[in-house]
Amino acid sequence: MRAVVAVKRVVDYAVKVRVKADKSAVETDSVKMSMNPFCEIAVEEGIRMKEKGHIKELIAVSCGPDKASETLRTALAMGVDRAIHIKTDMRTDQELQPLAVAKLLQKVVEKESPELVLLGKQAIDDDSNQTGSMLAGLLDWPQAGSASMVTVDDSKTSITVAREVDSGIQEVKCPLPAVVTAD
Repeated sequence: MRAVVAVKRVVDYAVKVRVKADKSAVETDSVKMSMNPFCEIAVEEGIRMKEKGHIKELIAVSCGPDKASETLRTALAMGVDRAIHIKTDMRTDQELQPLAVAKLLQKVVEKESPELVLLGKQAIDDDSNQTGSMLAGLLDWPQAGSASMVTVDDSKTSITVAREVDSGIQEVKCPLPAVVTAD
């Protein structure tokens, strides 16, 4: 099975965010950037599935400026097999909105033919929590959101996703191919 994992470059979670003097955006010059923490969880889950033999190839995808390649290198260092960089000069925190990212990921999925797409449940810069759902809708694939653990069945035709809810752990089973957002 092949899987794609989307990763986003964001201002590091430990950095105190400042607004530009002209109040047009968040200051990103000379600010430490890192992989979105929820995307990192998705990468880790993909690597766990790869170590168990469920995934043969794990491909990281990122949309953004040249510096987004740093985030892809981090994913490669974690254990991802390949990386795809969709270059754009659009600001990922303002101009490159979730629907545009979902459409770009849709094209990657059509080209790479994965059985599973993993994403972070949301990005810490916009907290929109929309890209995974939009991608699932565009692909007409089932989606399991806020996953804390993904288990592939023996026949590799479906997955069971454990997710934390107010009453405890909820398990959702869905057929492959599928979109999963990690929490």
